Amino acid sequence: MAKTCCVTGHRNLPVEIETIIRPKLYKEVQTAIEGGYTHFISGFASGVDLMFAEIVVELKNHYPITLEAAIPYPGRLNTPDTEFQRLIGRCDILIVHSERYFKGCFMRRNRYMIDASHQVIAIYDGRGTGGTAATVQYAKRKGLPICMIDIKSIK
Repeated sequence: MAKTCCVTGHRNLPVEIETIIRPKLYKEVQTAIEGGYTHFISGFASGVDLMFAEIVVELKNHYPITLEAAIPYPGRLNTPDTEFQRLIGRCDILIVHSERYFKGCFMRRNRYMIDASHQVIAIYDGRGTGGTAATVQYAKRKGLPICMIDIKSIK
């Protein structure tokens, strides 16, 4: 059985923060690979999710790892975002978690990612609300190891 790692993080990070976070995220993914993780799940939202997917795709050139896209609803696949489309084409697995958009479809997708993973990498600013906060809390309740990249310490 493959050891699986997923990511959670914020969507709208300032460019200067992304520039600092990317090498930290790269290092965490590489550390996970060195620790035996071979399957990586991204929710493919803008921001951290796509950054994570890009790193995994890059590392697929050097390691026998796989990338899974966890898509909340079918309409998300129709985004005109060229980076999204390029990366989705490099996925080994693509799963759409709801037949249509509804208020809880992103949380359904996030819970799946945590339930399917052995570890989570979180890029998180500590706020108490939102999808990243809920996903981190769910991972904690499930007892999953969390590699935390704290945005507050960067700002």
